[in-house]
Amino acid sequence: MLIAGHSVAPLLRRPSFADNFIPKVKCNFKLFASEFPAFLHRELESIKDPCARKLASRIERLPVNLGLSNTCIMSSCVKPRTQLDTNPLVLLHGFDSSCLEWRYTLPLLEEAGVEAWAVDVLGWGFSDLEKLPSCSVESKRDHLYQVILPLHSRERSTHLPLTIGLPQFWSSHIQRPMVLVGPSLGAAVAIDFAVNHPEAVDKLILIDASVYAEGTGNLAKLPKAMAYAGVYLLKFLPVRYYATSLAFSSLAWDTCLEWANIGRVHCLLPWWADATVDFMISGGYNVTAQIKQVKQKTLIIWGENDKIIDYKLAVRLHGEIPDAKIRRVPECGHIPHVEKPAAVSKLIAEFIQAESKIHNRAATVHPNILDSSLCS
Repeated sequence: MLIAGHSVAPLLRRPSFADNFIPKVKCNFKLFASEFPAFLHRELESIKDPCARKLASRIERLPVNLGLSNTCIMSSCVKPRTQLDTNPLVLLHGFDSSCLEWRYTLPLLEEAGVEAWAVDVLGWGFSDLEKLPSCSVESKRDHLYQVILPLHSRERSTHLPLTIGLPQFWSSHIQRPMVLVGPSLGAAVAIDFAVNHPEAVDKLILIDASVYAEGTGNLAKLPKAMAYAGVYLLKFLPVRYYATSLAFSSLAWDTCLEWANIGRVHCLLPWWADATVDFMISGGYNVTAQIKQVKQKTLIIWGENDKIIDYKLAVRLHGEIPDAKIRRVPECGHIPHVEKPAAVSKLIAEFIQAESKIHNRAATVHPNILDSSLCS
């Protein structure tokens, strides 16, 4: 992400505690370049983070029909290993990011028995957008709607494959509302979707929510040439490095560099700039007026050391959503699900279990997985 008002000069730190900082997530596996899906950029081969490599190996592209664009795209996501009878968890990501944000937290949720999908928001991530659709707010909402309805359904026929976005399979499903998780700008995506499609959303989880910006502001009025120039800065590694250093509470330089590279790999796809410019000139998200319309039970998670969005806005959000609770994550910055995955997994699992009253197939919180000591 590009942080306005800050220098783009990288903040180099000595690698004094990188080994202690890396989240303690079980990633005991070995992957080779050939195990990545062919559509992912070869830059992934240089990523060393085992959890990022493992999650990347699970990314799939599945067909999604876009009603507004009257086209079908191959949309990227990570599907759950198992499907349950409970409402699924659907994980979004922040601005100009991808499902790789969930490289640490998604495995913990799965080990806790939660059915979790990680979905790339239209215009970002690893979807095939060679035939570029509109990437406006309305199009992102339509895309999520087409993805989500079959995702939170249960396939009744054992002879039909599970698929996404194909209307001919809808009649074979029983639709289930989801628990929608939105971090940063993904919180605006989640709120916009929940207000427009309340029947599809059972509960909301908002993480360091960026929901009070007035869209893309004056950026929407830029000439296209200037818009492209600004967007191309977003994949410039020093800019990504600086943004990454701001997003987390404290990082050693080598960890920061690795995470910056993970955060920019989707930018190397050929349609990324066109999709991001299209979103920017469309006006972006302005959901301030929608917040009080949220009817779903909502959990707000906030990193107490967030340098990007002030905690005062978390308190304001808590006050404006009618049925919300707020929880802070100590010693944590703007992206808790990357920085403190054990703490976030525990909060999510407890919220799902307490509010949904999951019965016989409830998620079991393993003490070794969700122990608070893993957050230190």
